[in-house]
Amino acid sequence: MKQRQDPSSFPIEAVAALFLQRQHLDRPRKRRLTADSLSRFAADTGGIQIDSINVIERAHYLIAWSRFGHFDRRTFDRLVYRRRVLFEYWAHAACLISASHFPWWRRAMLDYSLRSRGWGRWLQKNRALVARIEAAIAAGGPLGSADFERDRQGEGGGWWNWKPSTHALDYLWMSGRALVHSRTNFQKRFDLAERVMPDAMAEAPVSADAFRRWHLCRSLYAMGAATPTDLRMYLTFPRAAMTERRRVLGELIASGEVVRIAVENAGGTASEQAAWYALASDLPHLAEAARRRRPSRGTTMLAPFDSFLWHRDRTMRLFGFNYRIEVYTPEHKRVHGYYVMPILHDGQLIGRLDAKTHRREGRFEAKRIHFESWFARKVEPPAASWGNVDRDEALFGVAEALHALAKFVGAETVSLGDVSPSALASPMKRALAAAAAPVTV
Repeated sequence: MKQRQDPSSFPIEAVAALFLQRQHLDRPRKRRLTADSLSRFAADTGGIQIDSINVIERAHYLIAWSRFGHFDRRTFDRLVYRRRVLFEYWAHAACLISASHFPWWRRAMLDYSLRSRGWGRWLQKNRALVARIEAAIAAGGPLGSADFERDRQGEGGGWWNWKPSTHALDYLWMSGRALVHSRTNFQKRFDLAERVMPDAMAEAPVSADAFRRWHLCRSLYAMGAATPTDLRMYLTFPRAAMTERRRVLGELIASGEVVRIAVENAGGTASEQAAWYALASDLPHLAEAARRRRPSRGTTMLAPFDSFLWHRDRTMRLFGFNYRIEVYTPEHKRVHGYYVMPILHDGQLIGRLDAKTHRREGRFEAKRIHFESWFARKVEPPAASWGNVDRDEALFGVAEALHALAKFVGAETVSLGDVSPSALASPMKRALAAAAAPVTV
């Protein structure tokens, strides 16, 4: 292997490999779920996103499954809502965040701006209501939105038509006066922050400047190396002005904590190609990642809201994978389906799965599997590449992961729909059958 001359220049494979490691995808579905491993996962990635869509399974369970494989959801919930290993707050979106990060996010709560959610004028007019809701929680918490009146401000759906008590609960949560105590049928139940996390609340919050520096460093750590756009799009809350982000980045560079690096063969705009940054402490890790023959071993599917996909332009630059979440796209405009999960095999995004869990039938439906053209043609990937991917091995890995995901969501059978390109339909069916067959010795 050719020796690198510039210690601050790295191949794109180094960034992609370290990103996979930080996202706990270097050994997909091979980790064991414990309090420590769950906390470490949430800390390393910055958060585990929560979403209400349940066509396959809730997003946070799917995200955990991609790392831990089959686990007991009751154990997961107990770690979150009883042992308080994680807490709910807004990071990229609504997320489960490591409790070890609470002192920093406490600062974001204290500095929460009414402009952040676009309904500050309503709140200013309803401070008495907020006080009554908070008093009710203090007297009889934990309480959820359903415990309050059901009047609405208007007709129709959407967050702007939330009932007034829901606005108040959301504000109490975002400002840190109340925290999510638990969930019942996925509905949040709130209690006073000092009752939910008394030890964490007893610690002094960090300063606003310390939080901004930490926030940027955590994003850099989670990605391994990043462009300014990556940093803006990863941990998107709280929003900061461009001048503020540049100032903080400049301070971290001046202190030596962050360094500018060059990334060879990086895609994106000319400015993005020229401006990459990493933690100084990560330079040895990038150098080690550059020497790996394979960045990951194993196959899994990724939920659309996985932190690995939070900035999808980055996914395109690093892995040559053009992905868009289509759940919010009108059906006639969808390209790959409704709830589409990218397929990761040995560190490469080789395709995507559109699937659905039919709970009453006990059936997991792989409605459509679409493989990337480079994979179907048996050529190297278009971006970060560690050589050709063994297609037969990959198809078996996909089949095994399909059976594992079906078992995780409680389905007894797997049905396979369309496969594209069509030339891979028969090999995929054979792999699915082989993966389901009992092993004989």
